[in-house]
Amino acid sequence: MRLNRATVVFAVGCLALAFVVPAGAQQAAESEAVATPSAGAVSRFAGAVLTLDRERLYTDSEPGKAAQARFEQASAALVAENRTLEAALEAEERSLTELRATLPAADFRRLASEFDTKVEELRRAQDAKSRALTRTREDERQTFFEAAVPVLGRLMVDLEAVAIIDRSAIILIFDQLDVTDLAIERLNAELPATAVPLPSPLPQDDATPAEPKPPAP
Repeated sequence: MRLNRATVVFAVGCLALAFVVPAGAQQAAESEAVATPSAGAVSRFAGAVLTLDRERLYTDSEPGKAAQARFEQASAALVAENRTLEAALEAEERSLTELRATLPAADFRRLASEFDTKVEELRRAQDAKSRALTRTREDERQTFFEAAVPVLGRLMVDLEAVAIIDRSAIILIFDQLDVTDLAIERLNAELPATAVPLPSPLPQDDATPAEPKPPAP
């Protein structure tokens, strides 16, 4: 039995939520605003329902890029770890095959059974790490959007708009009401690169299976 390479599979949820700040929060946000839009921008957006591209907000902003880079780094580490495990298990399997000619049948069956058990345990462990990595990526996205809400609230107040809505929730709207670029600029300036801890690779001692040993005489 061989260890299959774990594949990191992730699904990005398509959320269509409106970023709406209550009146009380608007007043607090006004005092925290760090940049004042031009008079033209304010007059253009005053009283309007604005839109933004949530996916671009994540993929094109510096905090979002940092989160993606962390995920890609952890994914690459997991893939490398799986390859190391696979190579070590193949070597152990070859060694076990070579021992077959020198061992009693009962002893060989015991060693082969132990090897199969080890392979299954490692597969389950690596699959669990892959799932944990996927959950962490989703947690990072959620953390990002939660942290973005007050920043977007301040932008909305500065522009004197009434709401900011995800473009995916709208059938038709003027592109002039899209503030994705402005929102990205704000996030880059105000939002720290908040990180959710990523699962660490297995220690090297645990990641490399030991060579099989013949039973003691």
